[in-house]
Amino acid sequence: MLIKRPRAWELSENLVTPENVFLNRRAFLRGTTASIAGAATLAVAGCGEAAENAEALAGGEADLTAKAAELFPYPANTSIAVDRPVTDEEVSSTYNNFYEFGSHKRISRAAEALVSRPWKIEITGEVDTPITLDVDQLIAQMPLEERIYRHRCVEAWSMTVPWSGFPLAALVDFAKPKSSARYLKMQTFMQPSVASGQKQSWYPWPYTEGLTMAEARNDLAFMATGIYGKPLGEQFGAPIRLAVPWKYGFKSIKSIVKFEFTGKKPTSFWEEIAPKEYGFWANVNPDVPHPRWSQATEEVLGTGRRVPTLMFNGYEEQVAGLYKGLEGQNLYR
Repeated sequence: MLIKRPRAWELSENLVTPENVFLNRRAFLRGTTASIAGAATLAVAGCGEAAENAEALAGGEADLTAKAAELFPYPANTSIAVDRPVTDEEVSSTYNNFYEFGSHKRISRAAEALVSRPWKIEITGEVDTPITLDVDQLIAQMPLEERIYRHRCVEAWSMTVPWSGFPLAALVDFAKPKSSARYLKMQTFMQPSVASGQKQSWYPWPYTEGLTMAEARNDLAFMATGIYGKPLGEQFGAPIRLAVPWKYGFKSIKSIVKFEFTGKKPTSFWEEIAPKEYGFWANVNPDVPHPRWSQATEEVLGTGRRVPTLMFNGYEEQVAGLYKGLEGQNLYR
């Protein structure tokens, strides 16, 4: 008899997922199998063929957005769940950090000014062949799925959301980095005419973040292209963002335009602004306070409750091994 021993983050989805979030799953299974199959065909095809197919489908921003939406909802990875209810979409979509559009939380309407299709992605640095391609060409070649993750902000609030996307490791494999690449540096767009926050010259725009190659290849590191079973809204970081659930939220960079593989550790946006408060690693640890507040508990958005914060945001079993031998570094800020 084969006995499957699930990992700590593998729980039955029906324990946590509200029915109203996933009511359209049966319709998806009946009506969009062809769309998924089409994506899989592109994934098997070479990069050039996928690019030609994507370009043939493109007829302007509206058509691109419609074609991307046809793939949703992505197949659910039903083995991945968390022991908290999914945050109501109305709550999470109207309480967002996106400093490009303002330093307050109510930026969702301002973020609508960002045109997220078409969207070019540059993959460069220490790779076999640098490439620039449309985000939908990239998505077409990735293994698509939906995952439910906790999200813990450094400001001591949290939410739980169903991200749609693909493992970051799949992008790493697609890029074919050289052995000299030790870090993955990511940057967002630079459009001050659209994003008024980028007119504030005291910030080191564009927003920059980075991971070690080991972190980027970890099973939990995820590239999100959708949320709640549909494409990302601009306030969430459309059309593509990072989700690393064991780190504080500022590490999960939004609206990425550039992936650079490098041998030099990048300096992140907040690290450059306030290195004594925000570091490169930013792993969640309830026992290490922020210089101005405790990290021992967090407010769960939409509930009015505070709950204890978990080590690595509850993902310790999957990621603690990444930091063996690095105990002398400031891993938790």
